[in-house]
Amino acid sequence: MLHIAYYGGYGIGRGLYMMWDPTYILIIIGVVLSLLASAKVKSTFAKYNRVRSACGLTGAEAAQRILRYAGITDVAVVHISGNLTDHYDPRNKTVSLSDSVYGRHSLSAIAVAAHECGHVIQHAKAYGPLTVRTALVPVVNFSSGISWFVILAGIFFSMQPLISLGILLFSLAVIFQLVTLPVEFNASSRALAILQQTGILGADEGKGAGKVLHAAALTYVAAAAASILQLLRLVLLFGRKRD
Repeated sequence: MLHIAYYGGYGIGRGLYMMWDPTYILIIIGVVLSLLASAKVKSTFAKYNRVRSACGLTGAEAAQRILRYAGITDVAVVHISGNLTDHYDPRNKTVSLSDSVYGRHSLSAIAVAAHECGHVIQHAKAYGPLTVRTALVPVVNFSSGISWFVILAGIFFSMQPLISLGILLFSLAVIFQLVTLPVEFNASSRALAILQQTGILGADEGKGAGKVLHAAALTYVAAAAASILQLLRLVLLFGRKRD
């Protein structure tokens, strides 16, 4: 996925305590990191979205060429509304490309389209981290949605085991973020390699595409860091409370 990553529930814990707690600095650091990463990917994408590729292919055409080159014929490339909402869905084998990618001829569009094709190739080759992440999705969707309710219930009823369970559920989201990192970095590496192999981008253009993908990767790094900081805050808060 190249859309903005999930950041792990910023500020939900603010309802736990009305007074300022020093551990809020961990949340602030996470928010700052995420905002900086988001600004970086948007500015880099915008910069290279104004640079037309020499091959003249659109993002959709580049994706189709990459998939043919990889020998993958059962994956559809479709348009989806929005900006940087691009993703690959292994359930229906569909690469969805956003407004700023599908019909654009820019380096940014081709880089993003190639990245999503990198996920397709991972899926076709049963890439381990992607398999693990896919298996975690339903678990994390459940745990991230209920973890704060469990923590709040533990506080309300003064039940430390319930609080610990909530923190454990939240930690699954952190694990998901960490597993996501190799998946995204590997997809980008595959994308840049295949863009060179197919001749879709020249060496100089490849450098620009690499900058787009590197900036996008920072959003996942920031998301993982923010989730870890949030988990650390929970451990510090409730570990200290037990004392």
